[in-house]
Order: sequence, then structure tokens, then C-alpha cells
Amino acid sequence: MSGIGITNIINAYNLINWMVLASAMLNEIVESFNDHYSHSLNSVKKHHGQQVIAQSMCEILKDSRLIDRNDSSFYHNSNKSNFIIEKRVQEYYSLRCVPQILGPIYDTLINAENTVINEINSVSDNPIIDDINKNVIHGGNFHGDYVSLEMDKLKTAITKLTMLSERQLNFLLNDKVNKILPPFVNLGELGLNFGMQGAQFTATSTTAECQTLSNPMYVHSIPNNNDNQDIVSMGTNSALIAKKIIDNGFQVVAIELMTLLQAIDYMKLNTKLSQVTKQKYEELRNIFPTFVDDYSIYKDILKVKEYIENKQLKIIDK
Repeated sequence: MSGIGITNIINAYNLINWMVLASAMLNEIVESFNDHYSHSLNSVKKHHGQQVIAQSMCEILKDSRLIDRNDSSFYHNSNKSNFIIEKRVQEYYSLRCVPQILGPIYDTLINAENTVINEINSVSDNPIIDDINKNVIHGGNFHGDYVSLEMDKLKTAITKLTMLSERQLNFLLNDKVNKILPPFVNLGELGLNFGMQGAQFTATSTTAECQTLSNPMYVHSIPNNNDNQDIVSMGTNSALIAKKIIDNGFQVVAIELMTLLQAIDYMKLNTKLSQVTKQKYEELRNIFPTFVDDYSIYKDILKVKEYIENKQLKIIDK
């Protein structure tokens, strides 16, 4: 369970980095204000993870030509009596609350990493041979509750990350919500092509699977071994289910990233992106070319998913 657990943590760090990138890219597409990931706003909320996520978004978007800086708009307008705000000041939660949503997920990852590393560097044998005192000590250092509980926390956290990605995807695909993109970011002819509609079905069903799988194993002990092992950790089950949820998370984020590429092309924004997002846009476009006429894109989803799984992104500064 510790071996599976530590690989889960490595993969989850990579996944949350891609999720921060996707969130930053989405904010560029809607040309949002920089308020919600600003230092001024997030520094007054005393949670480490929230501040780290916000700072990471600031770093990604520092040179973007699409982000609206509030210090140059309505707060400092010289003719306030006649000034009308025409754009959305407060975006939907899935755009505006990214630091508050990914922050606790990041903190959960940090705690899981510390706990599992402690477990790996611990002696989990039974009995323990005390060479100094020439004694044999019987006990339960093998018990996996530390790992089991952290994997349950981790799978719940990654499920929430997947839910955030799915909501951002829905924002992109629903033209009545975003009001700037065609339905389903369809770059073909409306009525004859489906755009990213089919991929959304995969994302929503995968997210729903994560929600079901996020139920805890830690409290599902079943006695065995003639009741000698009368309360057990279920840690390996918890770690394996967490692995599945992380794998699902990469699939949903891959679909969101593909949709973001489509949106950038429709809006013709690629030259205005930040240096970081433009580089990732180009890398991902080499894998998934612009999608206009319908074809089965499951192979493209798999390629993008495998790429982001294997491409260790380091945006968050630990």
C-alpha cells in the first residue's frame, strides 16, 4: 500500500499542475480580471495551499495580454458617475474560486506525502528485533491505517479536482453560459457536426465514477483470521482506488485541455497567450490538431491523456 501510495502522490502532483494550467488558460479565454488569484485577495486567507495555487496562477499569467488588471479599469475610472461595467466582474465559481478549491487539494497532497514518506522510512515488521536490549517485541507496526486514511483523503481530493475540471469543461461547451463560444466549441458547421459534445459524455461519466469511488475504505474493516485480525486498514484497497481516481482525473483534464485548444483557435487568441500557456498550447496541438469535421476522437483523448501523464509539469512552486 505504501508503494502504490507514493506513486499516487507523484502522479497527483503532476495532475494538479495540469489543472492549474488549464484553469489559467480558461481565465485567459474569458479575459477575466486578475482579482481572484491576486496576492491581495489570497494573502488574507491563511491557508498555505490557497496561496500557493494563487501565486502559481499569477506566475503563469504575468505576461498574458488577455487578463484584465483591475487597477486599470473600473476601480480607478476618473468619471465614475457615467461609468458602466459591461463585462462580468465576478466569474462563475469554477473560474473564480480555483485557489480556494485547489488549495485544500494541494494541502491534502502535502500531508499525504509527509505521512507516506514517514511510513516508507519506518519499520513495519512484526515482531521487532531489539538488538540493543536483546529482546523480541511483538506489536502492530504492520497496521496500515496511516496510509489507508491518507489514500482516502487523496481520492476524495482528486475527485473534487475532477469535478472542477468537468465544471470548467461545461462552461466552455455551454454557449448560453460562456456567451463567447459556439455550442460545444463546434468549429465545424452547426447542425452537421458535434464539436466536443461526444467527449463531454466521457468526462461527465468518468467524473460520476470518481464520485462513487471516493467513498472511504478506511471505515470498511472486515474481521478475518479467526478474528485475530479483527480490525484492519483496507489500505491497499484504498490506494488502488485512489490510483483509479487519479487515472480518471487525467482523462477528464485531457478532455478539458483539448476543448481549451479548440476555444483558443475559435477566438484566435494563441498569439496573446502567456508564454507558459502558449508553449503548452503548441505542444498539445502537435498531438491533437484542430478538430473541425467529426471523427471518433477517442484515440486523440488517449494520446493527450498519456502525454500529460508522462510530461511532468512543474508549475506549482512547492
